Amino acid sequence: MLRTTRLLQRQARGFHSSAASFIKAGEYLPSVVVQRRSPADTVDVRELFGNVNKAILFGVPGAFTPGCSKTHLPGYINKAEELKTEKGVDLIACVSVNDAFVMNAWSEVNHADGKVELLADSKGELAKALELDFDASGALGNHRCKRFAAIVEHGVVKQLFVEPDKTGLSVSLVENVEKHL
Repeated sequence: MLRTTRLLQRQARGFHSSAASFIKAGEYLPSVVVQRRSPADTVDVRELFGNVNKAILFGVPGAFTPGCSKTHLPGYINKAEELKTEKGVDLIACVSVNDAFVMNAWSEVNHADGKVELLADSKGELAKALELDFDASGALGNHRCKRFAAIVEHGVVKQLFVEPDKTGLSVSLVENVEKHL
């Protein structure tokens, strides 16, 4: 229902030059299926986050890209234990418009297991439903997810941090997000 409503809202905006209307604080995450370790290992985002008290979902433009691999993901991995024990975060997850095999390999290379769950939005459906997708075909070959972070409680977005330039590294970094927990 929410996804249909958001898609209709998006279509109604048509070619207007107004700013995008991202998912907002107080809204439930959309019911979109993403992949975990393989295309057969799937989970509904709303169900995954609806079953935890407090979570962080952050999105990156692409696995193995410089900013994502050197700064964004490692920051959350390094702070995962502290966020879980001191801030009460039950789940930290990273989503990207990549396939499950790429996300699994990225998890292994970064030793993310048990710290940050990597989710593959292989068709970009979650990014679109959140209205956080953008055309990155010039650099990355297709539409990708804007860099963002969200604090989520029981499936509801409590705070959203979207990089103003889509790919920068400031408001969505763990150092900023942890200040708001």
